[in-house]
Amino acid sequence: MRRTALHALSLAFLVAPASPSPAQELPPVAVYEAMLEANSGSGWVQFREYGGRQLVYFTPLQTMHCRLSEIRYSVNSNALDKTFPLVDCVKALPFSLPSDAGLEAIAIELAPGEAKSVTVQVVWSDGSESEVRTFVPCEGVGDQSCALPAD
Repeated sequence: MRRTALHALSLAFLVAPASPSPAQELPPVAVYEAMLEANSGSGWVQFREYGGRQLVYFTPLQTMHCRLSEIRYSVNSNALDKTFPLVDCVKALPFSLPSDAGLEAIAIELAPGEAKSVTVQVVWSDGSESEVRTFVPCEGVGDQSCALPAD
């Protein structure tokens, strides 16, 4: 049922006009909530060991930036004591990042193996909060990005 709802919401968005009017509204919050739920198994964040450092990607969450007011996270704890900066929202491209967005727009850089877990919570634009989820790096995936739910 949930997949069907997500598919229907995705299709509804895909058939939107190709050239949005200046007054076009963002897709409903339900679309973003369904995206968040769909990513809960594969990770709201992703871990990667690459180039002598550990990268923690926030890309799955950053694509929802137009309906988020905050991404809270913590490394190796449940404190949620850090925030990941959101890129500016462009209503005509609500799921896209700016073309000039660098690594700092999608990831944090840590020492190799530093993050054993990352705990995350998002705050929606209406002030409501998601559940708190913890993710851990996958083992044996080389330099591929991967995460698993810790719960």
